[in-house]
Amino acid sequence: MERLKDLSKRKTSSVKFQFKRSLFGKIDWNQSLIVILGHRGSGKTTMLLQRSNELKDKAIYLSLDDMYFEQNRLASLADTLYEEGYRHFLIDEIHRYPHWSIDLKNMYDNYPDISIVATGSSILEVNKGQADLSRRAVTYYLPGLSFREYLELESKQTFPALALDTIVREHHEIAREFSEKFELEKAFRHYLQFGYYPFFREGTNVYGQKLQETLNIVLDVDIASYENLSYSTVRNMKKLLYIISQSVPFTPNISKISQLTDMPRNSILKILDLLSQGRIISLLRAETKGMSYLQKPEKIYLQNPNLAWVLSENKPDIGNLRETFFLSQTEVSHRVTSSKFSDFTVDNTYTFEIGGPSKTQEQIRGVPNAYIASDGIIGGSGRRIPLWLFGFLY
Repeated sequence: MERLKDLSKRKTSSVKFQFKRSLFGKIDWNQSLIVILGHRGSGKTTMLLQRSNELKDKAIYLSLDDMYFEQNRLASLADTLYEEGYRHFLIDEIHRYPHWSIDLKNMYDNYPDISIVATGSSILEVNKGQADLSRRAVTYYLPGLSFREYLELESKQTFPALALDTIVREHHEIAREFSEKFELEKAFRHYLQFGYYPFFREGTNVYGQKLQETLNIVLDVDIASYENLSYSTVRNMKKLLYIISQSVPFTPNISKISQLTDMPRNSILKILDLLSQGRIISLLRAETKGMSYLQKPEKIYLQNPNLAWVLSENKPDIGNLRETFFLSQTEVSHRVTSSKFSDFTVDNTYTFEIGGPSKTQEQIRGVPNAYIASDGIIGGSGRRIPLWLFGFLY
């Protein structure tokens, strides 16, 4: 146990504070039990250590992948630490520990004056285990870096996140201000290929490999173990993802996919739902609430543009990258659905057509609250908004 306390002190004291993820300021840290989900490498551990440093002496950071927890229960350790005066428990990698949900429940119930913040990378597994924490835990999801956060990391400057209404109304002035500070076109192209995960700072030469490893763990471990999938089903899941990745945004023809993968319709739809829950793909649905996974989506996208560079055999289509970027940035805080007139509807209010600098407004003519999100431009005009600016939503 002393080793765990020493490890907590070393890790907490070494964490850097210059940059904090957008989610950090949105979390209600006064809640007694908080669960933060997100892919490996998205910054969850750094967030825990930053919070631990704020709390000082009464806090301890514990990673449940430590060998200590092979023979010892978290709940028993918490009992001892509580007697020593610890009141804040920052717990990492909960999906690695089989008793995590019941132990967190017991800690929550037995000690009303403690706070617990727990993180997990296996999103499906943690969601399944949260039944024991019903009405106790407040859950947050940490996405990859927004374009705004990427610029902050690169420039060591701080920029505020912008509301969608603000971007729509004031994009002319905002774009002009940022165009004076950055080579935005170059930075945006780099972000589309390398900028979604903070580990891009470890070197772009290994970025693709690290992203591929993250993807394989989600497919081979997280999803496969969650559903107890057979080897052949996992192979079919990868085959399906490959088919999707070659033509995203993918308009699903379930009968054709069934022939290509030799899987029945319901199995295909279930796998698509699992890939969506695992945050590997995004399913764009019609403006209809309450749709089950048995109803096919309108379109299928990769969850972020960096995945296209890893999965595509050739250089990804620029049109696909544009739409994937827009969806990945807007769906974090907004409800995005397919549009009858254009590419996307956001919050049942705004319509957006995504395109390059020569994209005309003909398609949205006469449509209220409709705009062009245009790539290849630095400043906007009228109803044409620079695409990169939607990367400032979080």
